[in-house]
Amino acid sequence: MKFCVLSSGSKGNSTYIEINNHKFLIDVGRNFLYLSTKLKEIDVDIKDIEGIFITHNHQDHIQGLKVFINKVNPTIYLSKKIYDAIDMDIDNYVFIEDNYNIDEIEIKTIKLSHDTPECKGYIFINNDKDLVYITDTGYINKNYFDVLKNRCAYILESNHDVEMLMNCSRPYPLKMRVLGDSGHISNKDCLYYLTNFVGGKTKYVVLAHISHDNNDPVLAYNNIKDNLDIENLLVAKQEDRLEVIEL
Repeated sequence: MKFCVLSSGSKGNSTYIEINNHKFLIDVGRNFLYLSTKLKEIDVDIKDIEGIFITHNHQDHIQGLKVFINKVNPTIYLSKKIYDAIDMDIDNYVFIEDNYNIDEIEIKTIKLSHDTPECKGYIFINNDKDLVYITDTGYINKNYFDVLKNRCAYILESNHDVEMLMNCSRPYPLKMRVLGDSGHISNKDCLYYLTNFVGGKTKYVVLAHISHDNNDPVLAYNNIKDNLDIENLLVAKQEDRLEVIEL
């Protein structure tokens, strides 16, 4: 199992996953040229992407979807509510409401809490390797804690620092939206969840969807590094990809 965060943040999100020669993306929130370029840098032809898993309908997660469908026509994996919210002509799709299998790959979905008709997190499992992907949520329901514990790798939102957010120039209602149950996970909350999830099997944690004006990558990194023993801790970027990680 390999993965590479191609872009993460309010301007666009996309992550590459390769499992036993199956090549997928989670979200296509950047344009076709950007994604093609970043995939080429890791020796992946964009035309070999066979499926895209959609988390929700916000533009920073789907703005490249229409062009991608026209040029590549991968299978789009999403829930019925997300499909309806996207309101786009998609012919090649599969609804995933709970768990789903693609050959030897098991995919579990996590219902998240965001200001959209539905938002999903994903767990990809293949034999003894697994990857959790969770961004764009105000909180993670405790009912999912057991299934999220002790996975090999986590891509988890660490969106904002609460003090920076409250002191910024954004309108007060927008601040409350970010802080609310349908908003985004803060640095503090990210640490709380990772403290509950990380186990002896965990090798990688990637902090994602970092706010460009209400957070700082170093602050988000140190918040976790200073309080939790993680073998490999990385911070995803908005304008560039991370390294390819192989589990």
